[in-house]
Amino acid sequence: MASISRRDFVRLGAAAAVAGAGAARLSAAELKSPIGLQLYSVRMLLPKDFDGTLAKLAAMGYKNVEAAGYYNKTAAEWRKSMDAAGLRCTSTHHPLELLLQHEDEYIEFAHTVGMKYIVCPSPRKKDPSAPGPMTLDDWKWSAGEFNRIGEKVKAAGMRFGYHNHTPEFKTLDGVLVYDELLRLADPKFVFFEMDLGWVCAAGYDPVPYLTKWPERFPLVHVKDMVKNPDGTSHSVILGHGYIDYHRILRAATGLKQYFIEQEEFVGDPLDELRQDADYMKHFRI
Repeated sequence: MASISRRDFVRLGAAAAVAGAGAARLSAAELKSPIGLQLYSVRMLLPKDFDGTLAKLAAMGYKNVEAAGYYNKTAAEWRKSMDAAGLRCTSTHHPLELLLQHEDEYIEFAHTVGMKYIVCPSPRKKDPSAPGPMTLDDWKWSAGEFNRIGEKVKAAGMRFGYHNHTPEFKTLDGVLVYDELLRLADPKFVFFEMDLGWVCAAGYDPVPYLTKWPERFPLVHVKDMVKNPDGTSHSVILGHGYIDYHRILRAATGLKQYFIEQEEFVGDPLDELRQDADYMKHFRI
């Protein structure tokens, strides 16, 4: 083995230190996405004080929001409230059952508000009167409807996506439902908004999906989870649960926007949502 001089040792050590510092900076990069919130998190507050709640969220640092119901407001009223609070409503959620009844109306509403995305957070059985849970054929039928609706949404200048919970990570007839949805959904018309919390709660790792198909996951939901005694999970303040968001969001190279979503609260919801926003303000991947 060739010997190395002290001068070379010092020089190489300094170079390694610089490289290490550079790697540390890369690994501690800020998320480019502004702080977003799924408004389901404040579903109990908005009916009582719609504009006041939005103003408080904006003051916490939230920039973009995702709708979960419109609280009997017209598109013009909705946009006026968002503008007054200094928020942008870039996305909305509609279950497939309601989309099938109001798809043109919802597309027009989203277009008027200036949204970029319409997202379906739940499928539907092909025959709603059929007993029992979703079958694999029901999921396949839903995927076909996603493609059809997605083509209409794209023609209106927006994008259509599907948002998961935990049933998508069940195996039916030897097939993992989520993998089947990815196979059947046409990427030209349907993207996926991965709810990272529910993927982890289902016992799966989001990273392989985000790494293999980064462009298919422009939106994600960020929620932390803790285990219940029965093995299920519920959401908590970010940083208080078991999910390692550093490795997950580092893999989300196709990310355009994340939305914080906290579904349950122990204390004051606005105080806990402020803690969520502060967590993401200081978050580094």
